[in-house]
Amino acid sequence: MRILIVGLGYAGTRFRIAFRNTRIPVEFAHVGRRRRDPDIPWFTSVREGLDRFRPDVVVVTVPDAEHAGILVELAGFEGFVVTEKPLTTSRDDITAVAAAMAKASGFCMDLVERYSEATVRLRDHVRRGGLRLVRAHFTWGKDRINDHRPTTGVASEVIHPLDLVGWIAGGGADLELDSVLGTRSDFSVSGPDVLDSVAVAGRLGPGVVTGYSSFVNITRKREVDFVFRAPDGGLEYASAVYDTPAWDADRLRVWRRTSDGDEVLCELDTGARPVPEDARTVVKLGRMAADVARFVVHGEQPAQPFPGLSDALALQELLTAMEREARTTGPVAYFPDGRTVLQESDWERLG
Repeated sequence: MRILIVGLGYAGTRFRIAFRNTRIPVEFAHVGRRRRDPDIPWFTSVREGLDRFRPDVVVVTVPDAEHAGILVELAGFEGFVVTEKPLTTSRDDITAVAAAMAKASGFCMDLVERYSEATVRLRDHVRRGGLRLVRAHFTWGKDRINDHRPTTGVASEVIHPLDLVGWIAGGGADLELDSVLGTRSDFSVSGPDVLDSVAVAGRLGPGVVTGYSSFVNITRKREVDFVFRAPDGGLEYASAVYDTPAWDADRLRVWRRTSDGDEVLCELDTGARPVPEDARTVVKLGRMAADVARFVVHGEQPAQPFPGLSDALALQELLTAMEREARTTGPVAYFPDGRTVLQESDWERLG
């Protein structure tokens, strides 16, 4: 299997590790402005990489604002496309991106929390039990103040909980936003007025969804809470916590309240399991990479459906509406006298 990584930075390196860990023989090459690794082929353009390397898989991990341009350059590519989230920015033409993917044999966007055991277990529980959403609430943030990586803002963070709520509890319904409040700041090297946080409220089928997501959250916090109505009319509660206290350490608890106390229906904690050094921070990403590799090499269907192009397009439309409708305050000035950009090396903090 030949994998061409477009943008071998932080995210591209993680994908390289994840695909290498699948144990399926793989050759790597990368596209970038400069050579990142002398041991693998390097190309200065996507077209050169496609023509000379002839990859089976292209992984797009350039900064957010460059996604659309790279994906459009892949028009006519007949292999498998993996891309970082979000699909594009709110200013890009998603119709052109969708058209460019017409001949791809497969598509997967990095909505990595779908591959958490907590997510899989909860989604299965909801479907088996015929549960209907009453209320969902999320808090999802991390600290990217003065992060050296360019960004278009909180869209690439809030996409995770928005996707999880719909994936777990949507039942085919689309999330509709009612209100969005936001804050802008100079937290990013991308500019003095970038949307860093949002508080959203909306509806998903019969249920109400609220949440807060931020790139200036100081500490990483990834939690989604649910209240469901069971077919017998009773309420079931669920709490999913991700990447706490370390990356890929996820917890799930589902319960009913009774006069005798909580009746626990489902419980999971992956944090106590030892993680091999070569899989540190890429456990869930590794599951996604393994699904892609087995699909490409052996024609095996994935363990669960890929987060495909239709998912990516729907989420992008939601993110674009969120940015368009947000009532914002700010900008907050973290660096009024300029900044010294830090080259962060702690992958736990970056995640």
